Amino acid sequence: MSTLVYPYPPLLSGVLVKRYKRFFADICLSDGTIVTAHCPNTGPMTAVCEVGAEVRISQATSAKRRLAYTWELIYLDQTWIGINTHLPNRVVGQALAQHIFIELLPYEHVQAEVRYGTENSRIDFLLTGIAPTYVEVKNTTWTQPMAKGKLALFPDTVTTRGHKHLRELTRLAEQGVATALIYFVNRGDCLAFAPGEQADPEYGRLLRLAAAAGMLILPYSFEVSPEGLVFKGRLPLIL
Repeated sequence: MSTLVYPYPPLLSGVLVKRYKRFFADICLSDGTIVTAHCPNTGPMTAVCEVGAEVRISQATSAKRRLAYTWELIYLDQTWIGINTHLPNRVVGQALAQHIFIELLPYEHVQAEVRYGTENSRIDFLLTGIAPTYVEVKNTTWTQPMAKGKLALFPDTVTTRGHKHLRELTRLAEQGVATALIYFVNRGDCLAFAPGEQADPEYGRLLRLAAAAGMLILPYSFEVSPEGLVFKGRLPLIL
């Protein structure tokens, strides 16, 4: 059953003019005004950064912000796609507090940004109560065509940080500690998930090792619209 997990604030409509210097995007609003918005996704944004596409931006409530706007969504292939990479951890944190993800039950407490491991890492969430579960979250927007939909892929570029997280989680799993990796599929048109080995073969190798050690892999699908994010459920995993 689908669940609204995050309502967006009122968003402004526009068209993407350009993205530059990783952090900036020029947006032409519906009244013709061009504004510069913060681009929270500093990666390559493979296939989700198309000039001329319809977008939505939010407006900051604080006058102290350097940029008054944040790029939130883009509309491509008849699908709204989440651009704000800061949002998945916030949404997952709220969903964990509400015990929405049944695969991770039971637990009593949720801690964010906890230090762990041997490589100076921080886990996104530590679930405690009966036994600890270490949970990492990865935003996912890159896709490839499937027969009747799309295949979600992560990563879309080489990620040494992602390699480190997989090594750390694998060590814990080998010691019998519960670990989980949530792939936050920030679009609703995907039918399954797989590692993006075309972009990063090493990531795929490490993910399979982590799975073999017992790590729980959770590709979660979210329907995205200007109204908010709806949790659709778990996607099939292709390893």
